Amino acid sequence: MTQVSHHPWGEWPGQGTVDLWVVQSPQVKVEVLTLGAIIRSVSYRGKDGQMVDVVLGYDNLEGYVSDKRYLGAVVGRVANRIAKGRFVLEGKEYQLDVNNGPNALHGGLRGFNKAIWLATAVEGGVQLSLTSPDGDQGYPGEVQVSVSYTLQAEELTVEYQARANKTTPINLTNHSYFNLAGQGVADIYDHQVSITAQSYLPVDDTSIPTGEIREVKGTPFDLREPVLIGLRLKELQGPGFDHTFCLSSPREPWTEKRAARVCHPASGRVLEVSTNQPGVQFYTANFLDGSIAGKGGCRYRKHSSFCLETQNWPDAVNQPSFPDCLLRPGENYHHITRYTFTTV
Repeated sequence: MTQVSHHPWGEWPGQGTVDLWVVQSPQVKVEVLTLGAIIRSVSYRGKDGQMVDVVLGYDNLEGYVSDKRYLGAVVGRVANRIAKGRFVLEGKEYQLDVNNGPNALHGGLRGFNKAIWLATAVEGGVQLSLTSPDGDQGYPGEVQVSVSYTLQAEELTVEYQARANKTTPINLTNHSYFNLAGQGVADIYDHQVSITAQSYLPVDDTSIPTGEIREVKGTPFDLREPVLIGLRLKELQGPGFDHTFCLSSPREPWTEKRAARVCHPASGRVLEVSTNQPGVQFYTANFLDGSIAGKGGCRYRKHSSFCLETQNWPDAVNQPSFPDCLLRPGENYHHITRYTFTTV
């Protein structure tokens, strides 16, 4: 039986009240904020029986309002990067705000992560909705978006839907940072990861995919069998993983499939992710630098957590060989991701 409750959590001056929703089953407790449709916490037991929060975040609303690392948030209208913040659609060029080196990242300077969503209770959880107006952050068309979080036993289902009145790119994901030993633990080097991808997307020095779809076989990106994250990071050039792993080929229809599994042997906690998306961005918190004071005053440092951002491929709006990221009038964007939290 899943219990759902909510209460006001804080006031964002000039913007409105932010509520905290609590969705709890006998196995898992999830907290969701109406700001950014943020997953504020996920708590579940390890093999020692202790309930531990495994999601990075903040103790108060001010932390989330000033946050620049998308902790726990739904990001959009387009997650990940668009090269030079520019694309051409139906013969018209659109220029977005550039907020990540030369590129546009995660929807712009004020993306969906900084909006207050409207929340309603649904069976086993909460649904949050948002209207993104025509021209929002430079994108064309008004978009009606909803995200639902529903919990059944140990499985959290996240369902994203959207409709637009003009053709627009769309790519939604959740940017939760996980540490299965507990948020605030120093690193994830003792976690084991596996990702069911035969290929990945190499990137240039601004993290834009080059267009190549490269086989993982014989590379440090071969995560098809469980590997210790700490050891694999040592084999990798650069600061860590921040790459899209391809779960399907560009023209395949969206069907739900297993994407990833992370295990923390010391605590016994396991996270499994399945999705209908063509990719998952595996990110090892390379740009956390200790400047963020999170829950309980914890300093979040490099490699203190990981993200598994289920999504379309980055810069797809500029790369015709990538999966289609355009939402057209009359179509329904429907993305589903399931997170299963268990103990071994």
